[in-house]
Amino acid sequence: MKFRVLYMTGCSATPATVRLIEELARTLGAPINLESVLVDTAEQAQALAFLGSPTMQEEGRDIEPEARTRQDFGLT
Repeated sequence: MKFRVLYMTGCSATPATVRLIEELARTLGAPINLESVLVDTAEQAQALAFLGSPTMQEEGRDIEPEARTRQDFGLT
């Protein structure tokens, strides 16, 4: 499974989010590929479907089903 954490510089929630994903994978015994991606331009935010810091994606899709139809990407 591929997970991606999109974040902005200074986001205090990012380290805990990464730890939570790693802990959950260990608990479930599920191998994952976890990538952390710094988003620092509006263009990146659009290209990566960045909704705010941190954004968690599984296989390129936001983990929150409600967020999958949103289009208000940006540096927030």
